[in-house]
Amino acid sequence: MIRIVTDSSADLSPAVATEHHIEVVPLTIRFGDEEFVDRRDLSAAAFWERMDRAVDLPTTAAPSIGAFQQAFDTLEEEGADGVVAICISEGLSATYRSAQLAAAEVSVPVRVIDSGTASMPLGLTAIAAADAARLGADLDDVAAAVAGARPDLLATLDTLENLKRGGRIGGAEAFFGGLLNVKPLITFTDGVVAAAGRVRTRRKALTALLDWLASQEHVTRLGIVHGNAPDIEEFAGLAAERVSDVPVLVELAGPVIGTHAGAGFVGLAVTHT
Repeated sequence: MIRIVTDSSADLSPAVATEHHIEVVPLTIRFGDEEFVDRRDLSAAAFWERMDRAVDLPTTAAPSIGAFQQAFDTLEEEGADGVVAICISEGLSATYRSAQLAAAEVSVPVRVIDSGTASMPLGLTAIAAADAARLGADLDDVAAAVAGARPDLLATLDTLENLKRGGRIGGAEAFFGGLLNVKPLITFTDGVVAAAGRVRTRRKALTALLDWLASQEHVTRLGIVHGNAPDIEEFAGLAAERVSDVPVLVELAGPVIGTHAGAGFVGLAVTHT
């Protein structure tokens, strides 16, 4: 049996990861002198409570080589014939490199894949790989399922400040310039955050997400991720109306994405046939 590993930037809750038999290797987050293991020492909800009180942005760090090695060894002990590890974009984190180095130290065959993305698109990719593994696909076929998934993303931020302060804005900074009062629309391009548009109000930004979703064809799964957004329940209902008879997953972003995207962000990710 092939097992799937991803990292905690995928924004899969523990319940969803368990449901799909996905092993999640956590990144770490530091608020001042306090360090926490993502989702293990600090839940997504607890993270947002701390963010409300934080003066300075927290920092995040990739998992160690040893953390991945332990995950791979444990899955082999549980009977895995091979492992597919799907990681946050190498353009955003050293996580992929840690997984590569760990794979070279274990006896179980491991394919390490740079997803080129993060958050819900990464989570949906891991779920697609887990679905293929559950149906009996071998290592090559599961890796091919990952390549075939490649979810699309569109997200809106309430502010660019977190991305700017965290240095993760990439080429989008030139597009948005100093217009910190706009509601940016972003996506991932070539493994980094990229501009996808800008509007003046949150309502228009959320409408843009819904219009984008309605334009997507042959959707097989919808993922919604948010930064403790107060209007997420209403928005998720409207988004679900734009697709029919497909699974809809709504997740609260954890520290890795939340630190850089900031409170109030909302993102949509879709997989296609």
